[in-house]
Amino acid sequence: MASDLDRRTTISGLTEGEAKEFHRIFMSSFIGFTIVAIIAHILVWQWRPWLPGVHGYATSWLDGATPLAHHLITYLA
Repeated sequence: MASDLDRRTTISGLTEGEAKEFHRIFMSSFIGFTIVAIIAHILVWQWRPWLPGVHGYATSWLDGATPLAHHLITYLA
């Protein structure tokens, strides 16, 4: 009966043990999500920085794509 009374007097309706367990799960999942988000932001920053350089968002790895595509098309034709 005391357990029911404790459950009704708290704002969340959880006992202290349930609240601690929920807090532990919430914090571990929040930290995991934050780590994944930080890694994703670092990878996107490496791919395309948010602040462009002097030449804008020009990517040098696409410069060789046109001759390669031309070579492949002549090879296939």
